[in-house]
Amino acid sequence: ELSFAWIFNEYPSFVQEDRRRFVSQETGHLYIAKVEPSDVGNYSCVVTSRASSSPVLGSPTPLVLRTDGVMGEYEPKIEVQFPETLAAAKGSTVRLECFALGNPVPQINWRRTDGLPFPSKIKLRKSNGMIEIPNFQQEDAGLYECITENSRGKNIARGRLTYYAKPHWLQTIKDEEVAVEDTLYWDCRASGKPKPSYRWLKNGEQLAIEGRIQIENGALTISNLNLTDSGRYQCIAENKHGVISSSAELRVVASAPDFSTSPMKKLIQVQIGSTVDFECKPKAFPKAKCSWKKGGEQLHENERYHVT
Repeated sequence: ELSFAWIFNEYPSFVQEDRRRFVSQETGHLYIAKVEPSDVGNYSCVVTSRASSSPVLGSPTPLVLRTDGVMGEYEPKIEVQFPETLAAAKGSTVRLECFALGNPVPQINWRRTDGLPFPSKIKLRKSNGMIEIPNFQQEDAGLYECITENSRGKNIARGRLTYYAKPHWLQTIKDEEVAVEDTLYWDCRASGKPKPSYRWLKNGEQLAIEGRIQIENGALTISNLNLTDSGRYQCIAENKHGVISSSAELRVVASAPDFSTSPMKKLIQVQIGSTVDFECKPKAFPKAKCSWKKGGEQLHENERYHVT
């Protein structure tokens, strides 16, 4: 949440970053690869926070040249480098810093050790002292190298970027009304890296797994439902990077057969030799067993009578 800059002598003369000069946004430190007489002066650190509109200015630090000799040529010495292992979130912007002191001023280049070329979205910033990877995806993970080189030699910094993703819903649960003695199946699925684990709550308490209540790969199955199974259920998916939840209401219903919403017709007129259908659709939980009578006698299926 902090950004760093340095003032040279007095505001608004800021240090301009180039091949010789580098400001780390990780530590705030200023590095000068090869000091020249024009660098002599006072340096003040400026810190800006997203939470505050007012920057904070540090006290001046003087830079003077020593008079007891001249620094000879030497190979690159890497002073700023990225971690050996860095976990990056899906969709995030990753910035890796690398800067070396040296005389002559070192060249900085980047590569992947697997030989794959950088996609166009990857940008080199600050005279190659920083690599920026926007919208980080799994294919961006791997081992990266920063190569610093001058006429006296070269040094390499290496680090591995690993990919992680917070849980994200692929399938959530919705309110259900199910008949008593039926079976409930709720599929609760999430993606993530590492793969999320699942747990279920009923009315805010851990759901106990027993014979007719089973959980497999996040899916909840309750067989032979009874009225006490009604309640508020919550599926929770989590990995070490985040937790998400989805909730729904289960209503287990039981009622005797009722024809009030779908009564049978009082009279059906048909021609001799035609086919006639009688609909029997009572509302009932659990589903009603139906039988038919003609007059007062039980109707049995034959080549002309068929019950679906």
